Amino acid sequence: MSNRILYIDDEDDIREVAEMALELDPSFAVRTCGSGREGLAAAREWQPDLILLDVMMPELDGPGVLELLRQDSATAAIPVVFITARTQTHEVARLRELGARGVLAKPFDAMALAGQVRELLDG
Repeated sequence: MSNRILYIDDEDDIREVAEMALELDPSFAVRTCGSGREGLAAAREWQPDLILLDVMMPELDGPGVLELLRQDSATAAIPVVFITARTQTHEVARLRELGARGVLAKPFDAMALAGQVRELLDG
C-alpha cells in the first residue's frame, strides 16, 4: 500500500526536485501543487497521508493553509509538515504550536528527504 504525499510549494524547481526525491521511496505516491489554494483543493479531493507545506508563499502562506485545512472536516486530520528556510528555534517552535507534525529545513537534502518523510509518517 502506498503513502500519498502532497507537496505544496510555489517554487517550480523546488517542487520538481522534491517530487523526484520523494519518489526514491517506491511506497510513496506524490502529488505537487504550486499554491495554497491549489493545495487545499488537492488535499480535499486526494486525501493524502501527509502534506509537506512551504511556509512562505504568495496570497496564502503555509500557516494560512494549515488553518483552512483544520477548519475543513475532510482535511482536518491530515498531518502537515512545514518546509521552511526559517529554522531558528523560536520559528520552529511557533510552527509546531500551530499543529504541524514536524518542520523540515529548506533547502532540504534531496537524498535524505524520503527518509525524513518516512520517519514523520511512522512517528
